[in-house]
Amino acid sequence: MPKKKLVVALGRAAFGDTFPEQQKAVKAAAKAIVDLVEDNFDLVITHSNGPQVGMFHTAMTEFSRLDSKYTVAPMSVCSALSQGYIGYDLQNIIRTELLNRGIFKPISTLITQVKVDPFDKAFSSPTKIIGRYMSFEEAESEKKKGNYVIYEEGKGYRRIIASPKPKDIYEIDAIKALLDSNQIVIAGGGGGIPVLEQGTTLKGASAVIEKDYTSELLAELVQADTLLFLTGVEKVAIHYGTKEEQPLDTITVKEAKEYIGNGYFDAVSMLPKIDASVQFISSAPNRQAIITHIEKAKDAIHGKTGTRVIN
Repeated sequence: MPKKKLVVALGRAAFGDTFPEQQKAVKAAAKAIVDLVEDNFDLVITHSNGPQVGMFHTAMTEFSRLDSKYTVAPMSVCSALSQGYIGYDLQNIIRTELLNRGIFKPISTLITQVKVDPFDKAFSSPTKIIGRYMSFEEAESEKKKGNYVIYEEGKGYRRIIASPKPKDIYEIDAIKALLDSNQIVIAGGGGGIPVLEQGTTLKGASAVIEKDYTSELLAELVQADTLLFLTGVEKVAIHYGTKEEQPLDTITVKEAKEYIGNGYFDAVSMLPKIDASVQFISSAPNRQAIITHIEKAKDAIHGKTGTRVIN
């Protein structure tokens, strides 16, 4: 019997804000991943890269201020750095967890480039805040470079960049080949490196892609059966944080669209997961999406907890 394909999207809860925090947090992610390996799934892992991408951007910006011969790193480079850093931690700690359970299974991280549309309206309406707080003078300097900034009352200015939708994944054939070779694949980290196609050249875009949408596209392209979002809550809820809070067990695409239309989901954290779930399930029959806490992955896959989105 062929194994089922599963795309696992690790949210910010799987990582920390510092090197030691990440080392500790990733151990919980590794346990969840290897539980799924033991359940005989072929796995592709995607992951968040906030705050890591901002950390790299801030560090390189400060470096350029200390030595004028260096320039600020483009966002595409920062995305690549974050993919390598997080992938390194994930693949090493997952490898350790596999071997500790007597399982030999190779695991690889792919630096992944994702095509975006240069005419995506997101480029004129940026939404993703990154990097450190800046002074007025620094903010003005960013504006002169053509970058967007936003002011936060009492704190200062911060850079804000676009979040376009993913259109294609350039390394998808390599991902499929690794899957066919019985490997665990880490790909599309942080939503992938957003690139613009210019003839035969791929040019990095000043943007970050919402990782939930790249996870969905990746799940479609590898023909996964299930898209699993591992986050910081056990179940999705409507009226979250109020007396009327209602956890959701199983919802249909129709119900999910109604909840979205009623504005029941936080635009930053939960809405992209629900929206991506709807897209994935609508793309082919017999697909499902699950959203749950990272420590509940195995139970959720077996229908014991989590929020399941179905047709």
